[in-house]
Amino acid sequence: MQLIKVESSMIYAVGYDEQTQTLEVVFNRTGVYRYRKVPKEVYKELLAAESKCSYMKSCIIDCYSYERL
Repeated sequence: MQLIKVESSMIYAVGYDEQTQTLEVVFNRTGVYRYRKVPKEVYKELLAAESKCSYMKSCIIDCYSYERL
């Protein structure tokens, strides 16, 4: 999975695997999390969001199952 650095105070980088619908997020403070069954559209919206932090909190965190790596 290729990670893309993003402009965010909360997130360092994100990556997405289309085959498994896995979103990987590298947080600045808490490390790496993998979110499962995330639609590609949600990943695209995260990348396009003006505030990645707000988008994560409202549309991804607590909305998809995850594991901390």
